[in-house]
Amino acid sequence: MSSGSLPRNPAGHSGLLDNALGLISAVVAFFESRFVLLAQESKSAAVQLLILVGCIIAAIALCVMGYVFLIVSAVVGLAHLLGTSWPVVALVVALLHFIIAGVLLLVARSRITKPMFQDSIDELKKDREWLKTLNQSTS
Repeated sequence: MSSGSLPRNPAGHSGLLDNALGLISAVVAFFESRFVLLAQESKSAAVQLLILVGCIIAAIALCVMGYVFLIVSAVVGLAHLLGTSWPVVALVVALLHFIIAGVLLLVARSRITKPMFQDSIDELKKDREWLKTLNQSTS
């Protein structure tokens, strides 16, 4: 062996540092490819979600307009049938809507006052008490 040449590794091993760098490089490349895929799928999902939200908003707007036209037609039809002026019938229909809205608000308020997740809260209180007794017994 000549004194000026580096010893050659016949098995092709490149050493611990080179192997560690190779592993880190492979892991980074793996995660980078996954993030690129995630970014592409996120863009696709965002477009689909925007289309869905747009369709839902348009459908709600059309339903509201249809409801308004239905109520206007009913008011005019009732006014014609009863032989009275349409503002009187419109006032009665508006009052009826306010009464129904008030009843729905009362139902919603009664539902809100009931605590949600009561079983979970009770279990967490039991766990907290158990932890307190556990801490007291170990002290």
